[in-house]
Amino acid sequence: MANQEQKSRSKEEILFKLISIIIGNILIVLAFNGFFIPNKLLSGGVGGIALMTQYLTGIPSGIAVFVINIPIFLVGAKMVDREFVIYGFISMFIFSALLTFTAGIDRYINVDDILVAAAVGGALTGLGMGLMFRHRTNSGGLDIIAAILKKKYNMNMGTGLMVINSVIISLSSFLFGIRPAVYTLISMYISYNIVDKVQIGFNMKKNVFVVSDKSSEIADEIMKGFNRGVTLLEGMGGYKKENKKIIYCIVVSKEVAKLKRIVDDIDPAAFLIINDVVEVSGSTFKNVGI
Repeated sequence: MANQEQKSRSKEEILFKLISIIIGNILIVLAFNGFFIPNKLLSGGVGGIALMTQYLTGIPSGIAVFVINIPIFLVGAKMVDREFVIYGFISMFIFSALLTFTAGIDRYINVDDILVAAAVGGALTGLGMGLMFRHRTNSGGLDIIAAILKKKYNMNMGTGLMVINSVIISLSSFLFGIRPAVYTLISMYISYNIVDKVQIGFNMKKNVFVVSDKSSEIADEIMKGFNRGVTLLEGMGGYKKENKKIIYCIVVSKEVAKLKRIVDDIDPAAFLIINDVVEVSGSTFKNVGI
């Protein structure tokens, strides 16, 4: 019975991954063929290199994407999780095919404002990539390199891609001028902010420290109020040299107001510290992303 349930979950997970790859790539291709190419904008990653190749040589970007990705996947196969690379290859193949078959779709969109094209294209790209990252898949290409950076240096996927792509855009500014490069950077900034939001979730996690003389009472109320554990740390006041119990816990942003009320009701003089948390896994928190 347990094996059947596990197989069922595995099939469901594979289905969700494939759906995320298809939808994600549709969004990215819509950004490329609908907004970037008609306005001579660029993009980051292998797609951006493919666009430069198309502008310079006339080689279709869909074909260029496929050729450029081959050496990247050979490197990724050795350094990144095998499953991640396999899904990346599937994604790259779908992206390349869609990019080729939807060429000319801009005639149905017709956006003449380059800033609007950069913003909408960036948002669509960010949604597409974020959707794939959230389901532990990717769009291939430099996503593989970004995954290596995350694995080695714990760098967010969006941040890693932004760093790599800034180099690509700097190169493109020498080839095509500063104007398209600036608009492309605006598009990328929008895109990678959305990537991090979609991958991590719009409801950011917060870590909370509470220093109080009534730590046990506050801890009990937090556990009852949020159905989640807390950690009590040993501490000592620097002025009075008194031993104190420091409460440490993780909540989501929408729970912060409720937590503050609990603390204030029990001990208005409590010392409270709240910080953003990029990633949480384990316990009652679901691990999301790469």
